[in-house]
Amino acid sequence: MPAAMGRRLFFLAIAFLLSLFVAWALFGHNRMSRRPVAAVATSSPAQVATEAPPFRAATAAPPSTAAPEATAMPSGTIAVAIIIDDCGQWPATERGFLALPIPLTLSILPHVRYTAQIASDAAAAGKGIMLHLPMEPLGRDTAGAGEITTAMTDAQIASATQDDIAQVPAARGLNNHEGSKASADSRVMKDVIAVAKDHDLFFIDSRTSAQSVAAQTARDAGVPEASRDVFLDNRADEAYTEQMLEQTVEIAKRNGSAIAIGHPRPTTLAALAAFYLKMQAKGVRFVLASELAR
Repeated sequence: MPAAMGRRLFFLAIAFLLSLFVAWALFGHNRMSRRPVAAVATSSPAQVATEAPPFRAATAAPPSTAAPEATAMPSGTIAVAIIIDDCGQWPATERGFLALPIPLTLSILPHVRYTAQIASDAAAAGKGIMLHLPMEPLGRDTAGAGEITTAMTDAQIASATQDDIAQVPAARGLNNHEGSKASADSRVMKDVIAVAKDHDLFFIDSRTSAQSVAAQTARDAGVPEASRDVFLDNRADEAYTEQMLEQTVEIAKRNGSAIAIGHPRPTTLAALAAFYLKMQAKGVRFVLASELAR
């Protein structure tokens, strides 16, 4: 019996030790399996706190105004025609205007180096084309080749106007280049308008003189006409031109439409490129000059 009792005690001791080992193993496993979870739980908030502010800024920041302005006003309620005068002389700048994604009109001088090329480029770009008719100014010797003067006879005026029109055959209309003297002469204007009517052209009075009779003469003859409202670049300054574009918008709001004339200056191009989206956002619909000649 003592030997049998010894063996039983031995086996009981072994069983007890095994149960302790199993309990330790299970307890230790649970502790170890919880530690990585605790580590992730403590590191994750720090990571989110670092990354969240940029993410919130990206989603909460107001959207750029450029995209809505470019698409929200494809057809505004007020019409604005931009005419770029004196074209045919500075092709690089003039092509910059042609690249703008808005309707505008180039008024091209006859008898200058790039007359035909710029007219062709404007037609390819789908822009409006006008003849910039040289007319006699006050206090200057000449407005350039092809000038219409008050000293000409009626026949000479008709012939010179015909010749100038032939220089820009794609033109749908014309406006006066200079002309502060000639545009105030009713005889001269009757002769010019008669030729314009024969060619089914509209006329835009550049209003280089407060005494101009050009628009009234065209109206009396039944030729579609309109008059300039704003000169955009009496100063070669981008900020000034932007102010004049803003003034154009205000005039268009009052009258339903407006015509602004600029020139192939880098400052004018830069101002229009920077400002046309803002104009569209204000309800402007850019049109060709032909649309406003009535």
